[in-house]
Amino acid sequence: LRAAALVLIVLAAGCAAYVMNDYPASEDAFAYLNDPGGNVAVTETGDGLLLDGPGTDTALIFYPGGKVEYTAYAPLLGRLAESGVDCFLVKMPGNLAIFGVDKASGIMTQYDYDHWYIGGHSLGGVMAASFAGKNDLDGLILLAAYPAAEVDERSIEIWGSEDGVLDPQKLAEGDPYFETAPEKVILDGGNHAQFGNYGEQKGDKKALITREEQQAETVKAILAFTEE
Repeated sequence: LRAAALVLIVLAAGCAAYVMNDYPASEDAFAYLNDPGGNVAVTETGDGLLLDGPGTDTALIFYPGGKVEYTAYAPLLGRLAESGVDCFLVKMPGNLAIFGVDKASGIMTQYDYDHWYIGGHSLGGVMAASFAGKNDLDGLILLAAYPAAEVDERSIEIWGSEDGVLDPQKLAEGDPYFETAPEKVILDGGNHAQFGNYGEQKGDKKALITREEQQAETVKAILAFTEE
């Protein structure tokens, strides 16, 4: 009994340390949520946040990166919403999209859009690709991510030239999973963490462009993809 209790204590401590090692959203992300400005309204949903802009027919469901507080992606998705693509920012259990792969199903059932896209950052992108492989959508948007299962939707992969977290080998190994070759966009000077607003990430390289520049280029690439 003592041995079993000790194992439980060690496991609990390990889980607590893992959760405490999350990447919290930075102050500018919360500032954006408090005052998005422009023509974007931010509302809570059962699964996170809806960033609702002037668009009415196209939506993106976004899965956050592993261990990253989901609100860190509000500024990026707010830019998209301003340009006509409403965004559902999904809150994941334990900040891990692997525990909420199918959350997009409920969103698509509750809301009425003509065109649905799904995407995500890092681990969130991998899980978004997994969902896309089993459901009918208009496209898949991967930020510093790759698929680990077959995908037949139109796809785009966006990553930074200074990304120190994304595994180039796994990125290449993901190519055979695409039924149609994905569009590939490399952001010159961008890194892994600057797709969100949560500070620096362990193992990442220093970006050569600002966070605002990287996110602006990301939005530009996504809009070109969704407008094709």
